[in-house]
Amino acid sequence: MQIDKRIIPLAIGGLGIGTTEFTIMGLLPDLARSLQISIPEAGHLISAYAFGVVVGAPILIGYSVKFPPKKVLMVLMMIFTLFNGLSAIAPDYNSMMIIRFLSGLPHGAFFGVGTVVATRMASKGKEAFYISLMFTGLTVANLAMVPLVTYIGHMFHWRWYFAIVAVIGLFALLFLKLWLPAMEANQDTHFKEEIKFLKRKQAWLVLAITAIGFGGLFTWFSYITPLMTVISGIAESSMAYVMILAGAGMVVGNLVGGYLSDRLSPEKTCILLLALMMVSLSGVFFLSEYQYISLGLTFICGALSMSVAAPINIMMMKAAPKSEMMAAAFMQAAFNIANAMGAFLGGIPLENGFSYNYPSLVGVFMTLIGLVISIRYMFLYRSAQPVEKEVAVECVPCDK
Repeated sequence: MQIDKRIIPLAIGGLGIGTTEFTIMGLLPDLARSLQISIPEAGHLISAYAFGVVVGAPILIGYSVKFPPKKVLMVLMMIFTLFNGLSAIAPDYNSMMIIRFLSGLPHGAFFGVGTVVATRMASKGKEAFYISLMFTGLTVANLAMVPLVTYIGHMFHWRWYFAIVAVIGLFALLFLKLWLPAMEANQDTHFKEEIKFLKRKQAWLVLAITAIGFGGLFTWFSYITPLMTVISGIAESSMAYVMILAGAGMVVGNLVGGYLSDRLSPEKTCILLLALMMVSLSGVFFLSEYQYISLGLTFICGALSMSVAAPINIMMMKAAPKSEMMAAAFMQAAFNIANAMGAFLGGIPLENGFSYNYPSLVGVFMTLIGLVISIRYMFLYRSAQPVEKEVAVECVPCDK
């Protein structure tokens, strides 16, 4: 199968975003030692980045909807590259918290614009697959870059992690310029029109499923290093291999999620995935002391963590047929609320003296709530049909 090279710049951007977002989980002990803080406090850096995504997604999309998507994506990647470069030289914990918040600002907007661009480039019936191709950058980050950068950060210094992310950002800028087609901006829209979808209950249910249900997996992933080293008995120097295993699961899960969503309904796919998440997180809680079982669950949880990207985004685009870009940005905000909630709520049992398998128990309850909401959504909107593209967007040299 030949890959459409137009989607590659979006995947490279996702590679950088995935590397900066997920590598920190494997380097939490290193950051904690260097910055002289506890591991739960270091986990707040994850929440700071996620909060930046939540704040930046709607604001940056709101200001950029009338500009050509190619230019918007390049500006967002410039911001991303700048603040990740500054993260490499942050002198202390407080400045790092601020810079991580600023680094997260363009994340949601990039994927919001990118999701719409990907669906516009896709042929009919391939929209979910093209979205999954864009998110392949995230999965490849977890398969290759996250373990590699985790190893470099552990063996040398965690500051190299942010420097490498900044270099990836520069490559993303280059390929956005060279390969991403120019598309007409929608000059007829404005911020008030873009956020009208928030008046729809359907949209809020999708956001709730994302923020709460899939937050359960972040209770596991945020503390994967102490879980695997303390509970499962994996050597800290071997965590790079564990991250490769999780990343391999993400690659598989991302593509399978897009495949299933195009063949089943996105709603059925979502319910199935949430049910599997509950089972896998329960397994993490009860069975992590068995090393080989724990490694198998790492692959499974990794797969489930990315399999939802395509179906849940399609569900949101159904819920916001005239505000796809803003809705996709809100989805990224919701994913990162899930990230922040998972890191924060998963840290509560640790701060109260419980062992490192207890965050996953918190995740089981979060996933259960998401499953209940998904079943309710299915009951209310199971007859909803995919939104047809009203007008094919022509690629024109409008940004020159």
